[in-house]
Amino acid sequence: MKKTPLFEKHEQLGGKIVDFGGWALPVQYSGIIQEHEAVRNAAGLFDVSHMGEIEVKGEGALAFMQNLVTGNVAKLNDKQVLYCLMCYEDGGVVDDLLVYRHNAEHFFLVVNASNSDKDFEWIKGHAPTDLHVENLSADYAQLAIQGPLAQTILQELTCFPLDEISFFHFEPQIQVAKVPALVSRTGYTGEDGFEIYLAAADAPAVWDALLAAGATHGLVPVGLGARDTLRFEANLPLYGHEISREITPLEAGLSFFVKLKKGDFIGREALQAQKDAGIPRELVGFTMIDRGVPRGDYQVALQGEIIGHVTSGSYAPTLKENVGLALITRGLVKEGEELSIMVRGKALAAKRIPLPFYQKRYKK
Repeated sequence: MKKTPLFEKHEQLGGKIVDFGGWALPVQYSGIIQEHEAVRNAAGLFDVSHMGEIEVKGEGALAFMQNLVTGNVAKLNDKQVLYCLMCYEDGGVVDDLLVYRHNAEHFFLVVNASNSDKDFEWIKGHAPTDLHVENLSADYAQLAIQGPLAQTILQELTCFPLDEISFFHFEPQIQVAKVPALVSRTGYTGEDGFEIYLAAADAPAVWDALLAAGATHGLVPVGLGARDTLRFEANLPLYGHEISREITPLEAGLSFFVKLKKGDFIGREALQAQKDAGIPRELVGFTMIDRGVPRGDYQVALQGEIIGHVTSGSYAPTLKENVGLALITRGLVKEGEELSIMVRGKALAAKRIPLPFYQKRYKK
């Protein structure tokens, strides 16, 4: 398994290491529920160094990015971040990603770890030959500090006034614990927080400094388990679950991030056709009525007929309920109506409920 620069730190802290897409990463330290609640109430520190970073530079970078992704990159200002998707010609999703605009000729893309090589080949394969496209994933470590006290803790380690970084913006070069870093404010938990991109060699020292600064504020290290329950409660998609090669962004409820009127982009024709014909499936939220924890890929039934599958499911620590997301045939189940989740061949009762499960608390 590949290891991040913080692997030894995770071992020292008693992290339970698992194989996550070929990476040795902690699934938990003190426990998923405790870590989840720490992020909701104070702050959590995540090692997300496995994520991929790809740089696109050169004249024509803006026009290329505009054609590559579903979002309107032309509307971005310098030091602004955009969440969007890359699609195949048939509308399926290559990946979801964050686009950081340094300027019109310099973009920094953050992609999912499991897709980073595939994404790089996809981007490189569609880029004009005079455009510089480089996979920088091995050069970077990424730390994320999330939670209502994230700014208070991080501010102790930098002179830069963090209030000046608004939601989905970044500063390309500030000092964090005397180390140069790119710092952004996006998040994947439903809480306020920051991402710190820095040289791989600097990550252990900054990790230690953050834990020390947060010791009196309730900051805890957080593993993949709580990262998943946090994003899931906030209805944030995970590649391979809510979106994939077979699930379009429109089916996944991500129409807001697909700008069909901006002009041409890869997959636009198929997505427009899907919208015009009527989107066949919808992503819905549900809570279990019967006892049982829904898991990804469990089948969903209505009156004995299979109508879809669970994309993500779990005990939700904030709601204290077993809830799930399901991709089902559109229009069959209204909010408040019952459906069945097939658990080991048995139909368990569930009820459709509104999304998101948890109202996000970002700093606007």
